[in-house]
Amino acid sequence: MEALIRNARQDWLGNIRPDLLSGLVVALALIPEAIAFSIIAGVDPKVGLYASFSIAVITALVGGRPGMISAATAATAVLMVTLVRDFGLAYLFPATILAGLLQILAGMAKLGNIMRFVSRSVMTGFVNALAILIFLAQLPELNLGTEGVTMLTYVMVAAGLGIIYLFPYVNKTIPSPLVTIVVLTGLAMALNLDVRVVGDMGELPDTLPVFLFPDVPWTFETLKIIFPVSAAIAVVGLLESLMTANLIDDLTDTKSDKNQECIGQGIANTATGFIGGMAGCAMIGQSMINVRSGGRGRLSCFAAGVFLLFLIVVLGDWVKQIPMPALVAIMIMVSIGTFSWKSIKDLTEHPRPSSIVMIATVVVTVYTHNLAYGVLTGVLLSGLFFAWKIAGVFRVTSTLSDDGDHRTYLIEGQLFYASTPEFADSFDYDERPKKVTIDVHNAHIWDISSVSVLDLAVLKFRRDGAEVELVGMNEASATLMGRLSERDDPAALERLLGH
Repeated sequence: MEALIRNARQDWLGNIRPDLLSGLVVALALIPEAIAFSIIAGVDPKVGLYASFSIAVITALVGGRPGMISAATAATAVLMVTLVRDFGLAYLFPATILAGLLQILAGMAKLGNIMRFVSRSVMTGFVNALAILIFLAQLPELNLGTEGVTMLTYVMVAAGLGIIYLFPYVNKTIPSPLVTIVVLTGLAMALNLDVRVVGDMGELPDTLPVFLFPDVPWTFETLKIIFPVSAAIAVVGLLESLMTANLIDDLTDTKSDKNQECIGQGIANTATGFIGGMAGCAMIGQSMINVRSGGRGRLSCFAAGVFLLFLIVVLGDWVKQIPMPALVAIMIMVSIGTFSWKSIKDLTEHPRPSSIVMIATVVVTVYTHNLAYGVLTGVLLSGLFFAWKIAGVFRVTSTLSDDGDHRTYLIEGQLFYASTPEFADSFDYDERPKKVTIDVHNAHIWDISSVSVLDLAVLKFRRDGAEVELVGMNEASATLMGRLSERDDPAALERLLGH
């Protein structure tokens, strides 16, 4: 109990000033992104803004990763487009609630532990892909063809980057991104500079969110409509959240509770659906801003949500004047800092399969703009390369007794679906010895494919009149064989041969 209280005190009060300052920076950067994600989903900006407030505050309270920022995101917004277009905004809210409930169930089922199957190469590819996507997302604000974007925009972005990287040499207490926003906003207002501002992104709400019970028929037909969208949101949201949590773990050299994070994300999305908000998840860009601005505890995420609501409801007229080049400069800084530049050099030094996995994760993620596809590609490739490697060390050697009546096969390595072809080809059925011994002292039997091929070998030798002895099986292999083996069934040989 004392340890829990001590940890809670550290999470909330162990880093107060940096957490509050970084929370303010994150809140300012969240506003245009939440509006943009609302536009992507085809809903009013207040839907994304209210969601960002709610998700940030709730995950700060019940999430499993202190210092990680969660809010409305593009990854989940793109999954809502068809639902909103075909059935209207009213169906988005129950879909958000259901997605949250599915995430809670995932956390209770300990599905957060699946992160152990994500290799370092996939993580590196995920990080690099996100860095590229964050940078690409800024290009519309740098396109001279966009209304309000002029050469002055480039000057202000360059000035913002200069402040971000040079101000820490003057003062490391105040986050340089916050200084960038204040300085560039002051210059833009004082000199009446013609640049795009936050107000150009959309109208900010001027009231607090209220409890809203979704106005849809609570029938099986409604469930059929929203379930596919909710399931997709739940999976993508958890995947991005858990990957981001891993990254923040590495950056801060701390551990987090992945299953609790699943539950926390679920509670946040469920609650958000009842105040008229859209589903969201962890945001790697904002989380990186938070960490690099000094945010470490739950207070930073909580403060980001509270400051966001205060800024849009109370100080909306001032927030509208923040120049977009200031926020673009911050996001470019995040992109540069997120990308693993060392991974480029590592391409020539790391094993080729690892490099292929990393590159494939980046390419698929950037091409599809879908993190789930990229990570799934990386995980599948990692599994294939691992299976290929393990299968490559499998070996079968045989010896024949002096009288030619007894053949012994020594099996070494992991016997599973990828090694079964080599295993099956290792037996000589034309030799017809009186006795065959299959020694698996140095092998392990993993799956039904290996059980079937072992059964087939035993049955073929018995068909030819040989006495077959299977020796050296470890306890786990013996248990699997006992449950699945058919070698004592007279009809099994024909079934295994496909007759």
